[in-house]
Amino acid sequence: MTQPLYPHQSLRFADTPLFAGLPGDIKVSFEFFPPKSEAGEAAVLEAVRSVAQLAPDFVSLTYGAGGSTKERSWSLAGRMRSEVEVPVAAHLTCVGASKDETHRVAEEFWNAGIRHIVALRGDAGQPGAKFEPHPQGYASAAELVEGLKARFPFEISVAAYPEVHPDAVSAEADIDNLKRKLDAGADRAITQFFFSADTFFRFRDRAAAAGIDKSIVPGVLPISNLARTKSFAAACGAELPEWLEHVFDGLDDHPRTRELVAATVTAEFCRRLYAEQVREFHFYTLNRAELSYATCHLLGLRPKRGAAGMEQAA
Repeated sequence: MTQPLYPHQSLRFADTPLFAGLPGDIKVSFEFFPPKSEAGEAAVLEAVRSVAQLAPDFVSLTYGAGGSTKERSWSLAGRMRSEVEVPVAAHLTCVGASKDETHRVAEEFWNAGIRHIVALRGDAGQPGAKFEPHPQGYASAAELVEGLKARFPFEISVAAYPEVHPDAVSAEADIDNLKRKLDAGADRAITQFFFSADTFFRFRDRAAAAGIDKSIVPGVLPISNLARTKSFAAACGAELPEWLEHVFDGLDDHPRTRELVAATVTAEFCRRLYAEQVREFHFYTLNRAELSYATCHLLGLRPKRGAAGMEQAA
């Protein structure tokens, strides 16, 4: 008799609850971005405290390159580490900076106690605009990874694109670029969000066939706002299935119901990934914790005693 894919009986049987018996044997991480106000920063910290109870591998924070956005990034990263005591991964891109400037930022991160970098090429800024590297800067994420590793022993995550990066000339070229980033010293890849589990499975198979053996972590975007999600998807070339639009149709004026539907859709999406041996998940939270936390709960993850935000056991 063929053994079920799940370790706790087959959850594919119609008479078995979808999430019954899941042991919480997953690793998770969460992405946030610096808000534009002090009130927004307080709200983000509250969301971080919530997910910190799950003892995530890290919480990543996107990086503002200048002015008040940069200051807000630094302020929030420091408060995450000191007040919530959660591991922080800082984003670093190649955009608009020389190598020396990039190295100074990396040194600032290191001196601040940040040991994990999400290394990205970055976008040109305007939609559709072609990326142009700084004349004295890094021209690609692979170069950035190599340069960072030569200076500090950072843990480094890079981006992967299951539906092909918009600038890639082909799917094969995109896989080759991912391999260059990982061969340059990156520890793992985190994917752009996608909305079909099969998309990830096909991408994972192509990566393995190309000789990539490091971890590829699926990036999950809970759909809290369909219009906003469609805009995000269009910008990065992610396909939004028609059935998803149908599921959310008519819920614009029913926010509580929309959240319940969103939680159900996201959890079932992750359950399918779990069924095919995925054990790491990276959540794009959009600075909200509820949907990501609910999904983790349904996958069996529970607050850890002694984790950030939890009272220590007596």
